[in-house]
Amino acid sequence: MNALIIFSLLLALMLTGMPISISLGLTVMTFIVTMTQVPIESVALKLFTGIEKWEIMAVPFFILAGNFLTHGGVARRMINFATSMVGHFHGGLALASILACSMFALVCGSSVATVVAIGSIVLPAMVAHGYPMRFGAGVIITAGSLGILMLPSIPKVIYAISTNTSIGALFVAGLLPGIVLALMLAAVTWWIARKNNYPRLARAGWGDRFQAFRKSFWGLLLVVIIVGGIWSGAFTATEAAAMAAVYSFFVAIFVYKDLKLSDVPKVLRDSANMSAMLLYIITNAVLFSFVLTNENLPHQLADWLLS
Repeated sequence: MNALIIFSLLLALMLTGMPISISLGLTVMTFIVTMTQVPIESVALKLFTGIEKWEIMAVPFFILAGNFLTHGGVARRMINFATSMVGHFHGGLALASILACSMFALVCGSSVATVVAIGSIVLPAMVAHGYPMRFGAGVIITAGSLGILMLPSIPKVIYAISTNTSIGALFVAGLLPGIVLALMLAAVTWWIARKNNYPRLARAGWGDRFQAFRKSFWGLLLVVIIVGGIWSGAFTATEAAAMAAVYSFFVAIFVYKDLKLSDVPKVLRDSANMSAMLLYIITNAVLFSFVLTNENLPHQLADWLLS
């Protein structure tokens, strides 16, 4: 009965258009105050314990790294490299966007940042070359979702913190499925492009490919550092996030020089705003998990499923 009340209230609040984080928090507070004897002080304590874990620092660091990479020209250089490698196939620009999204997702961990960074550059180029807007937008949005599977995935960090699961194990577990999904998406995109005779770019020479690789090297190196470091156990996900943020700042300011020091405060503000939003969701999710556990709902649900 309690489970029905909790989830019905949560669903009703979400159907009103209320943000998920506020819906979770309001559901928890309403249920605790009216249906339980849980001291309200324990709720306040649980709010802070939800965000005091060391692992949660990975969230703002990866967001900061993604913003530095987006504003620092890394996405544009990755797109140029991807285009030089696969642009001559049917649907070359679409395939390049998938490859670029896969590489960018491996360094920023955010689907939204991946779609914005890659899509803002590739989509106008695809339309200019004669691709339908619907096709181009669909490819980029779908490829951007790889950020959820690829490490370092911010949603995985949030899930791991909310459920006390190993972040490193989740990262490693999602890498192979992410690669397989990217390959399947590329195959479907190529087939549709070939069927509809979408334009192909001229084949780039090995000299052009090397130049594109050289210009994107510093961004691609971050992929190797993060994936290799977490895979080998050289550092934790939180340490990888901190290193990614510092590395991205250095590359954007001193190597590519597409970002000025005067632009850094804006990048920090944008990162802080997004981090605060995600941390608020995490605290309410942890509180919701506390209520479910306190009411013994997971065991009741398991018994119901097994009966």
